[in-house]
Amino acid sequence: MNKIEQLQSYLNEMEIDAAFITNPDNVFYLSGFKSDPHERLLGVMVFKDAAPFLICPQMEIPDAQNAGWSGDIIGHVDTENAMEVLHRTASAKSDSIRTLAIEKSHMTVDRYEALNEFFGNPSFFALDDKVNAMRVIKDEAELEILREAAALADYAIEVAAKNLREGITEIELMTEIELALKKRGVTHMSFDTTVLAGSKAASPHGKTGDRKLQSGDLVLFDLGVVHKGYCSDITRTLALGEPSEEQKEVYEIVRRAEEAALNAVKPGVTAAELDKTARDVIEKAGYGEYFTHRLGHGLGISVHEFPSLHGSNNMVMEAGMVFTLEPGVYVPGKVGVRIEDDVAVTETGVEVLTKFPKELQIIHHS
Repeated sequence: MNKIEQLQSYLNEMEIDAAFITNPDNVFYLSGFKSDPHERLLGVMVFKDAAPFLICPQMEIPDAQNAGWSGDIIGHVDTENAMEVLHRTASAKSDSIRTLAIEKSHMTVDRYEALNEFFGNPSFFALDDKVNAMRVIKDEAELEILREAAALADYAIEVAAKNLREGITEIELMTEIELALKKRGVTHMSFDTTVLAGSKAASPHGKTGDRKLQSGDLVLFDLGVVHKGYCSDITRTLALGEPSEEQKEVYEIVRRAEEAALNAVKPGVTAAELDKTARDVIEKAGYGEYFTHRLGHGLGISVHEFPSLHGSNNMVMEAGMVFTLEPGVYVPGKVGVRIEDDVAVTETGVEVLTKFPKELQIIHHS
């Protein structure tokens, strides 16, 4: 059963007339068409008992066809009211839409009010949980793409290690990495590439800037690529020149925490248990207060997707789930270390998609 049919059977089961999917990542998941529509209307309308259609800006119709969507495609031009076009098309396919499922986490108030107006105040249902439940289990084709995306992330860290030297700035290093990836055909990073040197790495969401690398710096790299519509996300912390005892100690604690979480991954374990496994290692070592974020997040079409791996999430891991494991220790003004892998749950345990070594790499380039 394909993804659209899965959604249709869900609508029938829940007795919902139609679903309107507008999150571009979910549109891609259901249709194969990846587009950033900006403020224009893009969506897939799925009915419980009629053929679905895709609505997009008129100029993108050929792109949607080339992406492999074989259903109807309705275009709208900038001079039209796109919601009116949507309503007209939907009404021709189904004479009564009294109940409508939407992604509440994505729908704007503006569009919600327009749907109410055109569809005569239907009852709305949240579709978010259903789409999350579908997307969270990756099939073999998706896993293969995620493996390729992870290999490109590994390559990026190799490039980082080769270019690590005193005097180069964070932003110059970022540019070297992204240039090498572009030469490999990568058009988009999955988020802004992060290069943080020395004490700057002690900010979990620090910004790459013009700080020059110095001998004795730990340098944190957090990056990922978009490959065939799917994301990778890796973090490695490399040493430029000989690190201090404290830097080595913090690095080793984070590495042990990440390995402990990795070794615990298998069907049946909960997200909270994985988070606790890593957190316990860091707390026992006396750095608990410096691990200030969740253990990881789901990974796929979006770089941060369902589920969130944190201490209150009792969701059970199943084969086919893909997520990051990324414990970190951040001592403000002093040292920051994070190590992150992309992992897939298998029937018996775990497959680690990112392969770049995790022993502390000490690089001596002058």
